[in-house]
Amino acid sequence: QVELVESGGGSVQAGGSLRLSCGIFGYTYSTFCMAWFRQAPGKEREGVASIDSFGDTYYADSVEGRFTISQNNAKSTLYLQMNSLKPEATGMYYCASTGRWFRGACLSHDVINYWGKGTLVTVST
Repeated sequence: QVELVESGGGSVQAGGSLRLSCGIFGYTYSTFCMAWFRQAPGKEREGVASIDSFGDTYYADSVEGRFTISQNNAKSTLYLQMNSLKPEATGMYYCASTGRWFRGACLSHDVINYWGKGTLVTVST
């Protein structure tokens, strides 16, 4: 059974940085598309960044140039480096996976088969 475990959330002032991590457990085949989603209070969950089976990265327009998604060499951990944070970045951040080989951005719910439980990020003014 695939398990995704997020960590690294917390409180930060606007303009600050955080790095989220996602431990990936239960995979025997690691070339899946991995993504970070965000759910702000009262809003729907939205895709923020993804890295596909070829290692190509994709970002939502709202975070392009400020967030960076990456994986370690073993592909056992997914990261999201978030810089120049804005208050609208506040929300729960979820690690997600297609659970299968995938090319392109996996930033929509219909291609995601596995979700973590989330980690909370709060950005204050």
